[in-house]
Amino acid sequence: MSVDVRVATDDDVSRWNGYVDRSPHGTLFHEYEALRVQAEHSGATLHPLIGYKGQEPVGLFPVFEIRKQFVTTAFSPPPHLRIPYLGPAFLNMDKLKQRKRERRRQQFMDGCFDWIETELGPKYAHVRTGTTYTDSRQFKWHEYDVTPEYTYVVDLEGSREELLMTFSSDARRNITNTPEDSYEIEEGGIDAIRDITTQVRHRYESQGIRFDVPAEFVIDLYERSENGHVRPYTLSHDGEFVGGILAYEHDDTAARWLGGVRTDVDVDLPTNDLLDWAVMSDGLERGLAAYDLVGADTPRINSYKAKFNPSLRTYYSIEYGTWGMQTFAQLYNSVK
Repeated sequence: MSVDVRVATDDDVSRWNGYVDRSPHGTLFHEYEALRVQAEHSGATLHPLIGYKGQEPVGLFPVFEIRKQFVTTAFSPPPHLRIPYLGPAFLNMDKLKQRKRERRRQQFMDGCFDWIETELGPKYAHVRTGTTYTDSRQFKWHEYDVTPEYTYVVDLEGSREELLMTFSSDARRNITNTPEDSYEIEEGGIDAIRDITTQVRHRYESQGIRFDVPAEFVIDLYERSENGHVRPYTLSHDGEFVGGILAYEHDDTAARWLGGVRTDVDVDLPTNDLLDWAVMSDGLERGLAAYDLVGADTPRINSYKAKFNPSLRTYYSIEYGTWGMQTFAQLYNSVK
């Protein structure tokens, strides 16, 4: 029996988030409400592909179609919104032996590729998987270019004191030697989201880098996510906003999504060390297993992230298209 791949029906949508929770590759951004928000803010058409073997679900693959100047492109996740991971999410595979598991994965992905080519016929496609998606061969066999990318992940184990002792000496010093009455960290709401996104935009623009993530997109995710959570952490000094981190959380993992940029406020505080420690401390209390620092490909930033003693994880950036279309996509700022 082959795998039947189709666009999710209303019945499929009603069960979609349950499938996301069951998949080892599911993230907050795979949730159906989050997919709708991504489509709305990227100007894309969402095609939530789902595969069944008989009555058993075997995979999800949200695909976003964007048409520009009579050219069709396909993305997962969509461009501009700085979503770190999306791509396919498999279900009910772990119980299978290797041969059957590979065959079922291949059948699901072949069905997705056939649907994408028949219904969309994109000139360019870009997919970015998560760190738990370890087998990208189906894309390679379908003539996609697969590039490994890297991120750092901190294992949240033991007590706060035990976790702190795994950090570098300067990180420990910054956290423990900063008087607690000299700052205030809290998990905020919509106002905090606006403060953080505005600060990040100003910081990026000062470096000549576009930042197209609207605060309304993050707010919609914050308000509409069913099982995941967007958590805006802010640090203030004497009532003044100094800096913040937009973290998101799904299942047993928190992730450092946006923020953590250099502050323009003249205060002698290790702002980002304190913010990252607050996210990790809260994660420990909630029983989370990991804190994804989201990215380990920039040497200047890596030196900061590495002091939390993270493990290096791999994910994949996957492209399809001619050289000319890849150049077009890069000029349009559609890849990352």
